[in-house]
Amino acid sequence: MTEATEPEPGARARLRRQPQQARSRARVEAVLAAADRLLSQEGYEALTVRRIAEEAGVPIGSIYQFYPDKSAVVDALGQQYLAAFETAIDELVERAVGGELTDLVGTVVDVYAEVFRSQPGGMALWAGRHLSPELARADEASNALIAEGLQRIVEHLLGAPGGEQLRRATRTAVWAANAVLHEAFRDDGEPDPGTVDELKRMLNAYWEDLRDRLTTAEGHSGAPPHP
Repeated sequence: MTEATEPEPGARARLRRQPQQARSRARVEAVLAAADRLLSQEGYEALTVRRIAEEAGVPIGSIYQFYPDKSAVVDALGQQYLAAFETAIDELVERAVGGELTDLVGTVVDVYAEVFRSQPGGMALWAGRHLSPELARADEASNALIAEGLQRIVEHLLGAPGGEQLRRATRTAVWAANAVLHEAFRDDGEPDPGTVDELKRMLNAYWEDLRDRLTTAEGHSGAPPHP
């Protein structure tokens, strides 16, 4: 049995074959859900294809029909985690365009904290940095995509493009928020609310400073006063 040769990145490219029938798709979902539970409850070291099969209640051979090894399962799960963040930023952009994002920092932090909370297995995976080169690259690409979405939100709120300064600032904000939230969720999946509040204070101060710089910078393309 050979691995699929599809050029698409991410989890699809690591599958031996695509599940076509509803039963096969349900089995793949059960495998990933079992791997997520094991990661969150027992850690990466306890994760084996045999344990995943036992937890999912499926024959071990049925996992090998789709995934060549444990790392492929982990990569697929990692892609699932990253997709949740990308969906969240898309929804935040829509809310901003619709005029529903009145508290930029508070809303963004709360939304992302909820995504972290819903991914206990992902927290175990990222805390130990058990990432394949492919998943590490996907993580970087996901962070860049989130920063680009945040840039679009800020540009919409300010009514003008922010250029390189805003691009750099949104990347920095994403890196900072990721670092704090990973630490906040490291232990039992429930962060200290005070730590999340401190993150909001830090990012609010950064947002106020950034907004001042963008709206007063010489040569800025007509950005309006503070919204």
